[in-house]
Amino acid sequence: MDRPYLSVVIPAYNEEARIPQTLEQVVGYLSGQSYEWEIVVADDGSTDSTAQAVGKGADADSRVRLLSLDHRGKGWAVKNGMAAATGTYRLLCDADLSVPIQQVERLLPPQVPDADIAIGSREAQGAVRFGEPTQRHLMGRIYNELVRRLTVPGLDDTQCGFKCFRSGPATELFDLQTMDGFAFDVEVLYLAWKRGLSIIETGVDWYYRENSKVRTIRDSSMMTLDLLKIRWHHRKTTPAREPVDSNVN
Repeated sequence: MDRPYLSVVIPAYNEEARIPQTLEQVVGYLSGQSYEWEIVVADDGSTDSTAQAVGKGADADSRVRLLSLDHRGKGWAVKNGMAAATGTYRLLCDADLSVPIQQVERLLPPQVPDADIAIGSREAQGAVRFGEPTQRHLMGRIYNELVRRLTVPGLDDTQCGFKCFRSGPATELFDLQTMDGFAFDVEVLYLAWKRGLSIIETGVDWYYRENSKVRTIRDSSMMTLDLLKIRWHHRKTTPAREPVDSNVN
């Protein structure tokens, strides 16, 4: 098979209830596209039958791959999934498909310029949120303000689990990633910003899903501490730079 144009990296932990339908939808959509593709499911040490479910998907279509990992967190799974991917573009896609896979076209040329990173945003022009609880939305906006002040200025939504990286920047950034938990997104974008890579936000449709792995208060507190760790860890490894406006509406 030729090198895929698009790799879809799906981190998964105990997703036996959702992963079969997720794979069915992603495979079904991508099979109708003109480009080559692959799906890499990075299983973060699931204790249920997630791996078996993905194995069945791989048996049905060789473009689906299972990456079995020890349990260390979502960031760990994404880091390894991105390293295993081979596509020219590499999409991070949550297992619950809170952003439908069809939205990937909004992050790829020609709908966006050929940016180093294109991130799906729930705040950019054209974005629509469906069914999000008020408390979760409020906590998310507070956290994003902290992100803008402490790490990545100019981005309105760093936490949407729908981001597309060109292969070169993906290899460079995820190799430097140290955060194994939910704050990995911010760390990767912070590293990209400090290196002057181009980051584009584009509005996407986002659906709140029940049984989310995110616990609003607990995880927001931990992720706030992680912002300080990110600044401290990378303060000497990369040069500081002036903020840039990376939003494209």
